Amino acid sequence: MRDLTGMVTSVQADLARLPRVLDALLGDLEAVAWRERPAPTEWSPLEIVCHLRDEEAEDFGARLRVVVEGGTRFAAIDPERWVEQRAYRDTDPRAALATLAERRAANLAFLDGVPPDRLRHAVTHARLGTLSGLDLLAAWVTHDRLHLAQLAATLARLGARRWAPLRAEYAGPIPYGESPVQ
Repeated sequence: MRDLTGMVTSVQADLARLPRVLDALLGDLEAVAWRERPAPTEWSPLEIVCHLRDEEAEDFGARLRVVVEGGTRFAAIDPERWVEQRAYRDTDPRAALATLAERRAANLAFLDGVPPDRLRHAVTHARLGTLSGLDLLAAWVTHDRLHLAQLAATLARLGARRWAPLRAEYAGPIPYGESPVQ
């Protein structure tokens, strides 16, 4: 990595974009659609937002701080279980979005004060091996994009379902096919 400062600046721009993109995608979403799952094993838009909100504080933000502060161990997390344990579908959507935006702003402010060379420090992750602060930044941006793709797919399925029996599949393959009726 030759231009660490350029990489960090690019990451900051990418990370700063998420709250605006979520507001654009979800700003006028109908109340019922926030909690609707596109398929039984997939997350609703609200569950995706709550996941991003909690990851902001307990995963990426926290782990980046461990790296920057010279720590040696990451706290264990279990985001898959949080969905039910924390009753994501009972959360107020606007509050979840606002908290996510606040946490993201705080993490960006923290990152802005980090000397880029501190991001070379690495911590051993139990499952993935050694992760540097740079690895975490790359994963953080990728995590945002993966969940934006998930959210877009979820909204596509929910929209197609809303307009049934109209033939939305003319648009192209719709993710999360309907479960067969049993």
